Amino acid sequence: MRSFLFGLKPAISTYTLTSVLRSLTITRSIPVHSTMSTQSFHLRLNPLTGESEWVVINEEEKDKEKSLLANTSYLDMLNDSYRNCAYRRAIEAAVTHPCHVIDIGSGTGLLSMMAARAMARIGGEKEGQVSACESYLPMVKLMRRVLRANGMEKKVKLFPRRSDELRVGHELDSQAQLMVSEILDSELLGEGLIPTLQHAHDELLEPNSQMIPYRATIYGQLVESTFLGKLCDLHNQDLSASDGLRLSPVTGENLITIKPKQYAMHCDALSSEIKLMSEPFKIFEFDFSKRPESNGEKEITVQATNEGIVHAIISWWVLQLDEAASIFYSTAPGWTSSQYIPNSLSGKRDWCDHWKQCVWFVQDTSLLALRGQDISLRASHNDISISYDVTPEANKTNTSTSKRYEERIIITLSPERIGLYGDSNWRRTFITAIRNALDRRSSPLCVVADDSVFLTVLLSSLSESSNVIACFPGLRENGADFIKSISASNGFSPDRIRFLGTKASSFTDFERKIDILVGEPFYYGNEGMLPWQNLRFWRERSLLDTALAEDALIVPCKGILKICAMSLPDLWRSRKSLKDVEGFDHSSVNETLGACGDLPEMQQGPCLPLYLWQCGQVEELSRVYQLMDFNFSEPIHSCLGKLKMEFLKPGLCHGFAVWVDWVLDEKSSNIVSTGPDSRYWKQGVQLLSVPQPIHSIMASCAEVEASFDHLTGELRIKSSFSQL
Repeated sequence: MRSFLFGLKPAISTYTLTSVLRSLTITRSIPVHSTMSTQSFHLRLNPLTGESEWVVINEEEKDKEKSLLANTSYLDMLNDSYRNCAYRRAIEAAVTHPCHVIDIGSGTGLLSMMAARAMARIGGEKEGQVSACESYLPMVKLMRRVLRANGMEKKVKLFPRRSDELRVGHELDSQAQLMVSEILDSELLGEGLIPTLQHAHDELLEPNSQMIPYRATIYGQLVESTFLGKLCDLHNQDLSASDGLRLSPVTGENLITIKPKQYAMHCDALSSEIKLMSEPFKIFEFDFSKRPESNGEKEITVQATNEGIVHAIISWWVLQLDEAASIFYSTAPGWTSSQYIPNSLSGKRDWCDHWKQCVWFVQDTSLLALRGQDISLRASHNDISISYDVTPEANKTNTSTSKRYEERIIITLSPERIGLYGDSNWRRTFITAIRNALDRRSSPLCVVADDSVFLTVLLSSLSESSNVIACFPGLRENGADFIKSISASNGFSPDRIRFLGTKASSFTDFERKIDILVGEPFYYGNEGMLPWQNLRFWRERSLLDTALAEDALIVPCKGILKICAMSLPDLWRSRKSLKDVEGFDHSSVNETLGACGDLPEMQQGPCLPLYLWQCGQVEELSRVYQLMDFNFSEPIHSCLGKLKMEFLKPGLCHGFAVWVDWVLDEKSSNIVSTGPDSRYWKQGVQLLSVPQPIHSIMASCAEVEASFDHLTGELRIKSSFSQL
């Protein structure tokens, strides 16, 4: 499922949303001065408090509406010319006579308008009908705006609800003969494609109706990648670490691991680091013209083409949009051989962020393969996801080690967090800072203010005399269970640790003053947010002000906001303002979707949380500047920063990369950076409204201002460019 708070499109068809805090939208109508005014209530997570809160949006409050939609992938999808053209061609080929077309998950109404236009060109005595169904209410408002701008409001009948809420003979006059939809995510099934199609075939469509898209085929490939291996294998990294700290018992139990699911990722960015271990192979094929089954399983034998370790399955899909098999779209990585790509897809597809490849991590790192060896792969799917089990053919009947301790898993973290916990440099930096802090205190009271199991283990291991309180506001009892299970491997008794399972600021019975307050900072559930949204640590420290000793040590002691000018042509193109999309005016959605480009007023684009290394073509144009300090020795407060930026090379500046460096000690000798040099964190990417050409490094500069609001956690960045 693609959640709108984190830059991804929400599920909008029959699929019941499972992430209530991230996706729930409720509306109501209330009388205002004898008229009816619509209010939308949106439930979202406040990153500084860790609590959910209702955001009320009135019809006229465009800024709030923009804040909800600017991080979605709608804009990216509408800038995907390959996708748009493929759908237009398929619809025009399918609509050969007036008929009833239903568009499920209609978004801005692009596919509905394509169908209506195709029928208008045919003409005839019989009139066609287009029914559009869209359940995400902010998008319903945009669709109405787009339909009006294109004179289509009377040609497309819009239903602001889920497709499984439509009934023939009530909302719909008749069953449809053609269904068009784009309810696909990077995994294909995650937006509820299967239950949507099941209901449509059962209730909304005539027998033997046409479908666009017509078929989808999922392909996979076995790969070896040291980087991908680190994202799923904390145990072996733990064993090879020289610091002696253990987050994984020597017995090999998986106490802490990743969730067994597919992860969307731009795998082309890893192409130079990947060894292909097999040819591509077909996994599942879905014929949309037939009612799909909720569950499926397939045994596949794959022959290894190289010798090495199978770390992951990288998968993608090929979409056949028309029944004649002449129009295709693919999410295949760039290295895929031409024999696995339909002829109509020859040539390089533009970089886009709404559809990526998927990575399934093979957590049994002992899966060695020899050239020519058969590897048994079991693929299975349910309504919304696909999973795999991989073993060498010779060991097919044995229980794999990845399953042996499955019942012992206590904590599941993101792959990036697993990789970080195994990173020797990151561990060494924290170990040095914490050891120095403990050397300055005798029998200190240490409080881990966030969800860091690493720091809890570290504090308890380094000092036998310290008293440790672990808050674990997100992990709660899972964090406590993990520490108890790992304590013997680290030589300490869990009786020395007090587990709160809540925010530190919610607890008042500390009995004595806190000597050392620590955090990574890391809050479970905040993964994927902007780097400065972990300043929740600063807020917690502020609320604990009276509980801190006068000479208390805060680790980290401050945060430094860093910024660098960037050339980001692929990302900027995918976020640029819309004009004509396959013949339909979409300029009315630009402001709400946070588009960049030729807008009526100069305005900043949204600051997007992205892995910079996955953003296509990327180039630094300036050195890294320090824009703002967050001093944790003081209570949290709003901050301002300003600087003049000079450039190191000519180029086209599309925006800025922004991140936080966490300074662990007062001497600034131990620093943990969330910048682009590490691939474990997302950076903030602030795009410009209009790209700025840098012709001469001696004659160009930029002035950048930033403001941080300590009440909302929002960071606003403004910039202006000038010639010296």
